[in-house]
Amino acid sequence: MSFSSEVKNELSKHISSARHCQIAEIAAITAMCGQFIQRPNENYVIKISTENEAVIRKYFTLLKKTFNINSENIINNFADCKKGNTYTILIEEEFSTRILQTLKMLDNNKVIKTNELVNPLIIQQTCCKRTFIRGAFLASGSISDPHKFYHFEIVCDNLSKAEQLRDIINSFEVDSKIIQRKKYFVVYIKEGTHIVDVLNIMEAHVSLMQLENVRILKEMRNSVNRQVNCETANLNKTVEASVKQIRDIEYIRDTIGLSALSQGLSDIAYTRLENPDMNLKDLGMLLSPTVGKSGVNHRLRKLSEMTENLRNTRED
Repeated sequence: MSFSSEVKNELSKHISSARHCQIAEIAAITAMCGQFIQRPNENYVIKISTENEAVIRKYFTLLKKTFNINSENIINNFADCKKGNTYTILIEEEFSTRILQTLKMLDNNKVIKTNELVNPLIIQQTCCKRTFIRGAFLASGSISDPHKFYHFEIVCDNLSKAEQLRDIINSFEVDSKIIQRKKYFVVYIKEGTHIVDVLNIMEAHVSLMQLENVRILKEMRNSVNRQVNCETANLNKTVEASVKQIRDIEYIRDTIGLSALSQGLSDIAYTRLENPDMNLKDLGMLLSPTVGKSGVNHRLRKLSEMTENLRNTRED
């Protein structure tokens, strides 16, 4: 089972106790999965279509708890509502009218407000916004496997709905954005910390902990890799510097001889040749008297300058 399916299964089992929150979640699923068929008498029938069985089951549960609608009041019963990869149910006119009125989806002329995702009155309370986001994700959302990359999205069928959903999500200080994908508009989140936040908002606490565990392991690996890369870079610099120092000392040895150097420069030259892999601090400890790291670096720099002068003199 994919991580996205695991999250949806968890959310499908979470039923809010407050009726106003149940209505908010019905509003989300209806807006995302619903079609509205107008009969000759101008009444509507709600048609819900989804590929996710968990969404249909939860919609049944919410309708039962909120409107006392049983399966016999729905044209298709659950056993035969699946056709191909899609589950479809139709709700009788009487109950569809009650639902649409409760969701405040009808204007004064009893026409469906197709460009509005949800009436603001339905999600006045913070808890209702949470359940609305949960319903929207259940109906039309997905989340990537956090082991691969971080991506959370909910697909809307027009820009107006996407903007409203984005604003609802961002009211929780989450940075969601909108991108157009063919004829759809996708509200998405890329940042791992914000995906954790939105899972918390939807109350997917088990999935949240799974994602957090993955994030912690990733951060640990990244931290170790950064440290190893840093140490490797420093080691490479040390090796490169040591190779240059030895070449300079060998050049002096092969031209004027190390005996021509002062005692301090001669000592560090022999010590470096004998210990090509040693760092400056340890080189200084081998000298008598001992010399600090800066003192060793100063002497080696003097040898480098001397080598450069010798090369220039020979070229002239």
